[in-house]
Amino acid sequence: MQAKKIALYVIVGFVAYTIITSPARAAELVQVGFEGISSAAQGVGDFMSELVK
Repeated sequence: MQAKKIALYVIVGFVAYTIITSPARAAELVQVGFEGISSAAQGVGDFMSELVK
């Protein structure tokens, strides 16, 4: 359990450091992530639509 807390703090610290030092790059990464989620959701929707047809 202690290792999970330490890993979480390290990840949060890294994210904060990245946002502070390079906000444009951080925004770019967030946009890429949301585009990936969006395309995955669209793929699932297309798949379900084809199942219904």
